[in-house]
Amino acid sequence: MARELDLDLVEVADKAKPPVCRIMDYGKFKYEAAQRAKESKKKASHITVKEMKYRPKIGVGDFETKTRKVEKFLQEGHKVKITIMFRGREVTHPELGKKILDDIAERVDDYATIEAYPRLDGRNMTMVLGPDTKKAKARKAEAIREEKERQRLENQQAESVSDESEAAEAVPPVAAPEAVAPAAAPETETATTP
Repeated sequence: MARELDLDLVEVADKAKPPVCRIMDYGKFKYEAAQRAKESKKKASHITVKEMKYRPKIGVGDFETKTRKVEKFLQEGHKVKITIMFRGREVTHPELGKKILDDIAERVDDYATIEAYPRLDGRNMTMVLGPDTKKAKARKAEAIREEKERQRLENQQAESVSDESEAAEAVPPVAAPEAVAPAAAPETETATTP
C-alpha cells in the first residue's frame, strides 16, 4: 500500500504489541524535524557569564565606568561575575571589597539579582549578578506608563492653548480709541482795568 502511494512505511513504536507503523514521506519528515530543531536553537537564549574586575583602591571614575559596563551587560541579559582582586596586605581588609560589591549591587538593584553572595576565595572576593527579568519588565512598564501620562498632559496643554486661541479669535477685537486732541480752551477776553 505504501509503494502504491509512493510513500515510506515507518515503524513508529517497535516495543508496542503489535508494533505500530505509519505511512509517510520519511525524507519530508526528517527535513521538517531538522527545521524545527534549527528554529528552536534560534529562539534559545545563550546566557554568557561576563566578568568585571575591580581593585579595593579603585578611583571614582574607574568605578563609575566599570559599573556602567556591568549595567549594560545585565540589561543585555548576561550574568556578571564581579571580582575584587586583593594584593599584598589588602587581603587583611576584606571589608573594603565587600563595600565595593555592596555599592555595585545597590546600583543595579533595579534590574539584577544577586545569584552568589560575596565570598572570599584566596586573594579574590567574588559575587555573581544575574538579570532579573521581572524587575526589568516592571521598570519598562513603569517607563511606558510615565511616557503615556506625559503625552496625555502635553495633549491637554496643547488643547487648552488651542481653546484659548479660538476663544480669542471669537471675541471681536476692541478698537483702540483714537487719539483725540485736547479741546482748546475758549479764549476769553478779559478786561483789564487801568
